[in-house]
Amino acid sequence: MALLGHAALAMWWDIAPALRTEFQDWHSHEHFQERLALPGFNRATRWASLEGEGFFVLYELESHDVLASPGYLARLNAPTPWSVKLMPHHRNMVRSQCRVEESRGSGIGGVALTLRFTPRTGHEQALRGQVQQWITALPPQAGVMGAHFLRTDPPAIATTNEQQLRGNADTQAAWVLLVTGYRESDLQALRQGLLSTESLQRAGAQEDVQAGLFRLDASMLASDEI
Repeated sequence: MALLGHAALAMWWDIAPALRTEFQDWHSHEHFQERLALPGFNRATRWASLEGEGFFVLYELESHDVLASPGYLARLNAPTPWSVKLMPHHRNMVRSQCRVEESRGSGIGGVALTLRFTPRTGHEQALRGQVQQWITALPPQAGVMGAHFLRTDPPAIATTNEQQLRGNADTQAAWVLLVTGYRESDLQALRQGLLSTESLQRAGAQEDVQAGLFRLDASMLASDEI
C-alpha cells in the first residue's frame, strides 16, 4: 500500500492477555471511529504481533499539521470512559509522530515488518539514501506489497490527558522502515538478510535496531461508514 497522506502516527505497545479481547473491541468499534471522524485522518490499521502480545498501529494523516490540530488535541484531552479504562494498560508504548519521507506500493498486505532505528551522527545522508533505495526496490519483490520510510518529527504540544493516563512514559522511534506483504516467510527473510540489524548498521544506523513482525488485525478508512 502507498500511504494515504504526508504524515503518520506510528505506535507500538503491549496489552496484558486478560485485556486483549476487550482492547480489540474498544479499538475497533470506538477508537478507530473516533479518530477517523477527525479531519485529516485518512486510514487506521492495526497489526498484532507474531512474536508476543503487542500491537503495531498506524494512522495515516493528510498532513503533519493534523498532529497539532484543535480537533485532535480536543480528543486527546477528553478521553472516553472506555479509553480511560484501557489506556493505563498500554505498556511499553512507542509513539512516533512522523512525516512520510517515502512510500511505494499498492494494496494492504496481511503481514508487516517494522524496523525502528536511529542514524549515527554524520551518517544521516548515507542511511537515508540506502533506505530510499530499498523502498524503491522492495515492492515488486515476491511476497512484498509496500515499503515506507517515516521520520519522527513531534509537534510542539503540551502533554495530553491520554498521555497522562499511560503514565506519560511514551518513547519514540527516530526513523521507521515499514514493509508490508502477503507472505510471512518472505518478510522474515528480509528481516534476516537485506534488512537485518547488521545491514542497517553498515548503512549508518546505531546499534539499537528494533524489528518486529505483525499480522493484519483490522483496518478502516475515513470514507467507511462510521
